[in-house]
Amino acid sequence: MSNIVSGQDLIDAGMTQGKWFAPALEAANEVLGEGGSMEAALKAALTHQPAPTVPLRGEGDIGIYSNILAENAFEQENVEKVHASMRAVVRTPVVRAAAIMPDACPAGPIGTIPVGGVVASEAIHPGMHSSDICCSMAISVFPSVSPKALLDAVHSVTHFGPGGRAAGQQLTPSEATLKAFQENAYLSGAALTVGVEQFATQGDGNHFAFVGTMKSTGETALVTHHGSRAPGARLYERGMKVANKFREVLSPETYPENAWIPADTEEGDLYWSALQTIRQWTKENHFAIHDMAAEKLSAKVSDRFWNEHNFVFRKSDGLFYHGKGATPAFNGWAEDATDLTLIPMNMGEPILITCGSNADHGLGFAPHGAGRNMSRTAHMRGLAEEYGADGRGLSPNNIAEILAKETNGLDVRFYSGHADVSELPSAYKSAASVRSQIGHYGLADVVDEVLPFGSIMAGDWKRGAPWRKKRR
Repeated sequence: MSNIVSGQDLIDAGMTQGKWFAPALEAANEVLGEGGSMEAALKAALTHQPAPTVPLRGEGDIGIYSNILAENAFEQENVEKVHASMRAVVRTPVVRAAAIMPDACPAGPIGTIPVGGVVASEAIHPGMHSSDICCSMAISVFPSVSPKALLDAVHSVTHFGPGGRAAGQQLTPSEATLKAFQENAYLSGAALTVGVEQFATQGDGNHFAFVGTMKSTGETALVTHHGSRAPGARLYERGMKVANKFREVLSPETYPENAWIPADTEEGDLYWSALQTIRQWTKENHFAIHDMAAEKLSAKVSDRFWNEHNFVFRKSDGLFYHGKGATPAFNGWAEDATDLTLIPMNMGEPILITCGSNADHGLGFAPHGAGRNMSRTAHMRGLAEEYGADGRGLSPNNIAEILAKETNGLDVRFYSGHADVSELPSAYKSAASVRSQIGHYGLADVVDEVLPFGSIMAGDWKRGAPWRKKRR
């Protein structure tokens, strides 16, 4: 009998050669070295053999609920791209169902879940919540406070743009949240550091602080929109690495964007726990800003609630529902859920307060906003052509004209001091159309509105960046 197990022995035993042979041989020879039989050694080697790979689902195996209408040829092109990408997404072996919301738009190459997409799966897909984990909405109602006073107060206490608050001005999340970061391998280290540095900040892009009045009562309200910033981005990066390791073993044909972490693994349990910690950080982040504004005004908050619209939810059926830019509209979507959710449109339109309808054809979700029909770059190119700008882009006079036209007397502010016209109303789909489709498909009921007074966004913070000044 041989005193050592070789690679040829494994092949002769019917095993398929691969990278796994190295640990398999080590395990087999350890058994032999301890006096075990060749049969026992080969059995030990087999424990290292990877499971058979799972093929992609066939085209059309999983149906897609479509809750979107195109009102013109341009929108039709957008809808076709959304459907094409979702058809590729649902070929992922663990996906069980999918739906498209009225505000859907492409978010990457074919096979990437679109914004306004909902996917139910047996596993967790980090790529289906992307780096802006728990992008969400929060509202606080301030009785007896004027909208301008509230907008001024928020402007003085919030923080938009890259990075975090300056040293000496930083706030900290709750002790429970800090402890949860420290105890989770996905969140300890760099994620914890930025979790402190960026607490009580709002980022850039389409995130905002919106002040308006409740249509039902006339009371002033603050609505904020942002995600988990760098802490969430760090979790996403780590999650994607783990998911892709599983993908390489389980389903190499699956698009990397749709790689998954199996729910019944230690990695899956830990990642699910990390998502809940990021959710708690984000919720605290919203209301820290609201509370600072209240303190600034010595005002009381009479009501508040919040909801995420870019997250992973687990229902009683055991599946994970990935809402990529989709508002939960089913009962009990979270322990702290109320029966109300917030759906913003654009800075010039009311924010909708809705009650979900748990529609089967929406997988229990509603839109998260108005969505885009084109990228920021394409929108800016169109504005440049419309306003006759030269190759250097829009002039200050062009921007002033666009602002006056699109904000229509609202108190619209940009934290950086430079307007970002790619976030103005014309960049988004028709609010009236999206609202109409919410009703047409029965995805949610509008029960109140926050009428716009003004808002704050990061603005074009890159305009004054040192590297741009040097280049000019």
